[in-house]
Amino acid sequence: MKPTTAQPFLAQARARWQALAPREQQLVQIAAVLVGAALLWCVALAPALATLRNAPAKHAALDAQLQALQALQAEALQLQATASSTPPDSAAALRTALTQRLGTAAQMQLLGDRVTITLQGAPADALAQWLAQARSNARAQTTEARLTRSTAAANTAPAQQGGPLVLGGNAAAPTPPAADATRWDGSLILALPGNR
Repeated sequence: MKPTTAQPFLAQARARWQALAPREQQLVQIAAVLVGAALLWCVALAPALATLRNAPAKHAALDAQLQALQALQAEALQLQATASSTPPDSAAALRTALTQRLGTAAQMQLLGDRVTITLQGAPADALAQWLAQARSNARAQTTEARLTRSTAAANTAPAQQGGPLVLGGNAAAPTPPAADATRWDGSLILALPGNR
């Protein structure tokens, strides 16, 4: 067996150990045990104890995140169920409500999942009420609105400034800046839930 470079070092260490007095040997052993205990504490025990100490707070934070995600999931499922449970006769309901609220001032055309409403002198408050009803009952959303003040309203109400009112996206009912006598001409396009 060939001697390794560690063997002379080990031989020197043994020689020094034996040269020490028994009391010095005991002190070196105690120092080695203390250094070993400190290393064991720093490397193994302290991190484990810190993890145990912080675990309840982390667990509570994760529970709060889980509850928030479950609430979002429940809301998404509810919205999904609401969207899929749209009454099949929503167009008929829109037509009935339109006739009741606006009478002959509005005409409705259904093209797939799009509804086009043509207005001639429609009262602003009745139009706003119908749009709110269409949105809540039939879950129809206004995708486009091109409205101008009716010239018929100019004969019955004081002159008001303003041009065409154009709404897009998820616009709700037009809110006229003036009195109840305001009337609108133009067109509205609504999307029924099946088209979104």
